Amino acid sequence: MLYDMYEMQRSMLAGAGAMADLGASMLTGPGNPFARTGGGSVMASALEVFAHAAAPRGKPAFGLDSTIIDGRTVAVREEIVARRAFGQLRHFVRDGIDDGPKLLIVAPMSGHYATLLRGTVERMLPVADVYITDWRDAKMVPVSEGRFDLDDYIDYLVDFLTTIGEAGDGERAHMLAVCQPSVPCYAAAALMSADAHPWLPKTLTMMGGPVDTRQAPTAVNTLATKRPFAWFEQNVIATIPANYPGAGRRVYPGFLQLAGFLSMNLGNHMNSHWDMFRHLVAGDGESADATKAFYDEYRSVCDMTAEFYLQTIDLVFQTHALPNGTMTHRGRSVDPGAIVDIGLLAIEGERDDISGIGQTKAALSLATSLPDVKKRYLMAQGAGHYGIFNGARWRDTIAPVVEDWMAANG
Repeated sequence: MLYDMYEMQRSMLAGAGAMADLGASMLTGPGNPFARTGGGSVMASALEVFAHAAAPRGKPAFGLDSTIIDGRTVAVREEIVARRAFGQLRHFVRDGIDDGPKLLIVAPMSGHYATLLRGTVERMLPVADVYITDWRDAKMVPVSEGRFDLDDYIDYLVDFLTTIGEAGDGERAHMLAVCQPSVPCYAAAALMSADAHPWLPKTLTMMGGPVDTRQAPTAVNTLATKRPFAWFEQNVIATIPANYPGAGRRVYPGFLQLAGFLSMNLGNHMNSHWDMFRHLVAGDGESADATKAFYDEYRSVCDMTAEFYLQTIDLVFQTHALPNGTMTHRGRSVDPGAIVDIGLLAIEGERDDISGIGQTKAALSLATSLPDVKKRYLMAQGAGHYGIFNGARWRDTIAPVVEDWMAANG
């Protein structure tokens, strides 16, 4: 019922948005005598802002066609090197460049597509052979493909690391986890260490990850703990309707995740749209387009399987299984003490309102058998959650530390 109501609202808004877009075009058309009047400009700008907010969105493209290496423009093409039911391994192939460390960027499965890390990928392309986990929207996966939970997520990571290692010159990859995947990436590293796996990652960088959410709890952590587990099962899980390939699958809808993120900073989002309106009225299309580009990405959301979402709520946010030493993978204990030869880098943002200070750093103390020389911590001054992996602070301050850490543990 929840999903059906959303689909109805989405269809109505899409129609209203299309009409608003048409109205804006008519008001600004060269044949309209009111196009250059103040009232016409204000009305057209208001309609354009509404049309943009109401527009339906699908999966964005990475759009990274080139990079700059040693002052030379190098073409980049995307290649899918492994396909699985719930995700694929995407490789950014640099034309004529086959050196540099291999890097697996693990995108979060938390309601947004992997393209949210476009800026992360773009910054690392000049210095690394980049791969990324491209998770699939759960509503597009037929029920016949089965379940996908946290154990499956860890299996995918081991599989992808193996695929990268066995390709080309057989070099072990580095792994970079952004936010949510810090826990499964850490678990995969511990399990592979215990097995002396041949494709164990050389380094694991965790950025703003909820390794131990008891440290400096944020509004996100409080939301996940103030209600009993049963409440989440009964109130935020929906069934995919018949008009999608995944019809009948139980999911945590992306639109609910987006609503939660928007409500956390509602004032800031309202101000951003007000600024977009003012830029349009003033004829500053460049500034307005920058805001549009951000929200095109931010509002492009996908669904998570119910089992993965609920398992994350339980193990990561409510019972703190990893730091408590009770996390298991297919019945086998996940022991951080097994990590003895992986360079661990924990990065946190001073102003992160999603993963509080200390939550990611906890991963370093859990690795009790790892020498201190293989551990490093970075507090990114002035950085919020998204600033850790996108924007100027990421490009100029944080990424160089990641590069140096990879080189030191290469």
